[in-house]
Amino acid sequence: MSGLTEGVGFGTTEITVARANSRILNRFLFYVLTEDRFKQLGKSAMTGAGGLKRVPDLFTKDFSFPLPSLAEQQQIIAFLDHETSQIDDLIGKQERLIELLAEKRQASITHAVTKGLDPTAPTKPSGIPWLGAIPAHWTQKPMCHYMAGRVDYRGATPKKTDDGIFLVTAKNVRKGFIDYSASTEYVAVEDYDSVMSRGIPAIGDILMTMEAPLGNFALIDDPKVALAQRVIKFRPKAELVPAFAAYAANSPYFQAQLEERATGSTALGLKASKLIELRLTAPSRDEQQRIVDFLDTAVRRIDGLMQRAKAGISLLLERRSALISAAVTGKIDVREGAAWL
Repeated sequence: MSGLTEGVGFGTTEITVARANSRILNRFLFYVLTEDRFKQLGKSAMTGAGGLKRVPDLFTKDFSFPLPSLAEQQQIIAFLDHETSQIDDLIGKQERLIELLAEKRQASITHAVTKGLDPTAPTKPSGIPWLGAIPAHWTQKPMCHYMAGRVDYRGATPKKTDDGIFLVTAKNVRKGFIDYSASTEYVAVEDYDSVMSRGIPAIGDILMTMEAPLGNFALIDDPKVALAQRVIKFRPKAELVPAFAAYAANSPYFQAQLEERATGSTALGLKASKLIELRLTAPSRDEQQRIVDFLDTAVRRIDGLMQRAKAGISLLLERRSALISAAVTGKIDVREGAAWL
C-alpha cells in the first residue's frame, strides 16, 4: 500500500501504514500491533514461498481486538511505557555486559598468544607494527612453515544430496569452531572418496576460509566430514599445537595480516600465493599447550557468563511481551496506577 503520513512518503507493497482514528490513541494502537497475538496471526496468514512470504492486505484490514475507552487506553499506555522502559533498561545493561565480556574474551586470547603467560619474560621486537614486542624465546615464521601439508578445496563443488556425509562449507567455519547448524548439506556416501580425493581430514587439521567469509579458522573435530569450496585444510607439524594455532590465527594480529593482503570489492578473498606471507608467532610446544589450557578455561568461563546474560535477555523479552499482551487484552487491570508507579 502507499500513503503519506507526517510528511513521509511510502511507495512500496512491503509497508502497510496504520493510522489511528478518533476512537484509538496512536500509542495504544502501536502496543496492540506489537502484541504477540497479532504477530502469530500474521505469521499464520502469510502466503508465498521461501523468503518471499508476506501477509495479505485483508489480514490487517480484518484484524479485530478489544478496545477500551480513551481514558483507559491512556492508563494502559502509561503503565506499559513505565514497565517496558524499565525492562528495556535492564536489557540494555545485559547487552552491554555481553559486549564487555566479548572484549575481555578477545583481549585474553590476544594477550596469551602474543605475550604468553609470564609477564616477566624478556621481549624482542616482532617486526610487525600492530603486534609490537613478543617474548624473546618465541619463534616467528611463515604459518606455512609450521604445516606438514595443505589441501585447497577451492573450485571443488561436489554434488549435494539430502543425506549422507556432512559437507562442511565456508558457512560452517566460524572463528574457533565448526557450526554444524549454519548450513546443512551432504554428499552421498558413495561419492565421498572422489569428493575428498585431494585429502581426507583428520582430528586436529585446521580449516581456513579463503573468502565469504575470509579468515575464519577452526579445528576438525569429526574426521568423517566432506569439505567444500572456499576452504583450505592445513595439517600442523608436531611442533605446533593445533588449538594454539587456531587461537592465534583468529586473533587481531593475524587477522590484520589477512586484511592487508585481501582483494575483492564485494567479498574479500585471499590468493593462495599470499599464504606464505602470513607470519605466525609461537613458543615451544609445551608452552603452547599451557597457553591453550589457560585459554580453554578462561574462554569457557567467559562464554558461560555470556550465555547466562543472553538467557536473562530472553527472559526479559518474554516478560515484556507478556506484559504488553496482558495489558492490551484486559487480562490485567491497570486502572489503579498507584500500584505500579
